[in-house]
Amino acid sequence: MSNRLRVTEIFYSLQGESSRVGLPTAFIRLTGCPLRCAYCDTEYAFEGGQWFDFDQVVNKLEGFRASYVTLTGGEPLAQKNAIPFLRLLCDRGYQVSIETSGALDVSMVDSRVLKVMDLKAPSSGESKKNRFDNIVHLQSTDEVKFVVADQVDYEWSKSVLKKYALLDKCAVLFSPVYGDLSPKTLAEWILRDRLQVRFQAQLHKVIWQSAQGK
Repeated sequence: MSNRLRVTEIFYSLQGESSRVGLPTAFIRLTGCPLRCAYCDTEYAFEGGQWFDFDQVVNKLEGFRASYVTLTGGEPLAQKNAIPFLRLLCDRGYQVSIETSGALDVSMVDSRVLKVMDLKAPSSGESKKNRFDNIVHLQSTDEVKFVVADQVDYEWSKSVLKKYALLDKCAVLFSPVYGDLSPKTLAEWILRDRLQVRFQAQLHKVIWQSAQGK
């Protein structure tokens, strides 16, 4: 089991979220997740997948000739080998980010990795699993994301933002749940309340799902 990961897919696309939005990026989607968020759009990554050695994954990445690599899921930190693999990618010269729920310990993630930590709001059904002690392990280069489905989520996110002084620690992202909350509504709330957060929509859905008429 050493130096192996269970992988759902490896693909090349535009980064859809975070401060690197729009950049061509190689994605590694690991299999498995201990959470079951109500609005999850990657349920296909909960089970299945294939085992890949680290070298096999890197070989696929080299074919993309990408500078940026994102480890995602599922929940990538549910696999213990994600930690040494992230370090390997950094050692190979990639600019690496990880998309994690924040429900699992991030303290061992290599400091060179951009952590995008998604704190789960009430509508997700998983807010009780947030591990708030992860916040102390965030660097100024990391990002905290709130996915907002309604007014309750928004007010909860604002309270967490204030309680943990997140804006003093790193960038903060607010994103509407696709299909549930109008991007315009969330944008208006942010502007009304003078929040110094970054509004973001999921670029990949804007491009590909809208192109498919969804």
